[in-house]
Amino acid sequence: MQPLAVTAWTATSAIGRGRDAHAAALRAGRTGLTDAPWESCTLATFTGPVAGAGEERIDGDDDVWDCRNNRLARIGLAQDGFVDAAAAAARKYGAARVGVFIGTSTSGIQQTELAYRECGPAGPLPPWYDYVHTHSPFSIAAFVRHELRLGGPVFTISTACSSSAKVFASAHRAMRAGLCDAAVVGGVDSLCLMTLHGFNALQLVSPQICRPADAQRRGLSIGEAAGFALVEWPERAGRAAPQLLGYGESSDAHHMSAPQPEGRGAYQAMAAALARAGLGPADVDYINLHGTATPANDAAEDKGVVALFGERTPCSSTKGWTGHTLGAAGILEAVISLLAIEHGFAPQSLNTQQKDPALRANVLLAPHEGAIRRVLSNSFGFGGSNASLVLAGPAQ
Repeated sequence: MQPLAVTAWTATSAIGRGRDAHAAALRAGRTGLTDAPWESCTLATFTGPVAGAGEERIDGDDDVWDCRNNRLARIGLAQDGFVDAAAAAARKYGAARVGVFIGTSTSGIQQTELAYRECGPAGPLPPWYDYVHTHSPFSIAAFVRHELRLGGPVFTISTACSSSAKVFASAHRAMRAGLCDAAVVGGVDSLCLMTLHGFNALQLVSPQICRPADAQRRGLSIGEAAGFALVEWPERAGRAAPQLLGYGESSDAHHMSAPQPEGRGAYQAMAAALARAGLGPADVDYINLHGTATPANDAAEDKGVVALFGERTPCSSTKGWTGHTLGAAGILEAVISLLAIEHGFAPQSLNTQQKDPALRANVLLAPHEGAIRRVLSNSFGFGGSNASLVLAGPAQ
């Protein structure tokens, strides 16, 4: 496939706001997860909230958009000069030629939780509640387009935890079809009680901190994040930039919430990403695993990775830093993958104390220093919705 240049990129999560904060936390091995109770949640678990996400209100003429999810998006957009980069793209191509593709799983569902808590069992919903601007899955993409003053095609991708990896594929297809000349891609998912209690009902929320690939792992720690990237055709980017070389997508069609146990869907997505990139397994220097720390996910992903890459390629999950950020996981971990390339540093699987002997992939238990040219990043969602991205440094 024709690569895409990633000319601007940023992320905000529990470990900080912007690329420098993420790089520093990864270097220091500093988690953003906390066992302090999140708002009214009574579960004994760790979460990864973004500091200030609940307080920084959207007011004035834009107050119809005010909810935790859109607040988190605004915080994320404010980092690393991203707003200026999007404005420059709008001037370069025309605002109507810059698309917006945003992934989310629950969007602003916390706003609906607050509304129902206020109205009680008899209703009606309070007058301040605005489903279209705050809860609707489309609201987050519409808000990002509004904030950046863009007018191109706009899509929300909601395929659970693969959502904001699949936005890269959607943007590439739209640009190849001539619908836009550049695109803002990204993902935003904020903490809410439905997510926490829903995963707990599936017995996937761990009372311990997330420990991917650990012999004693017990499940997820849930976080929140916002991340964005600006993608353009390399020949029009005007400067050397990191690149998306390939993407792969697959569907297990196996189970509503459990992965195909042999990792076949994961294998198909990874193999398709390599094929689009024109690469072989030996060309990948590091794999950012989906790595949720649930027994089933880690085992299935391990089988898919080993079947394609063997047991030598360094890999790790970064969810021990940020928690599982659900629909924002794809973009967050794409940004972390780009940081690995930029800094020549592959992070370890944080909190993993003893690797599960049944897992054969080369899971890093300590940081890996050295040149990293290409990274494969995995994001696998409920229902077997799988996406893999191949990212690389600037073309030589």
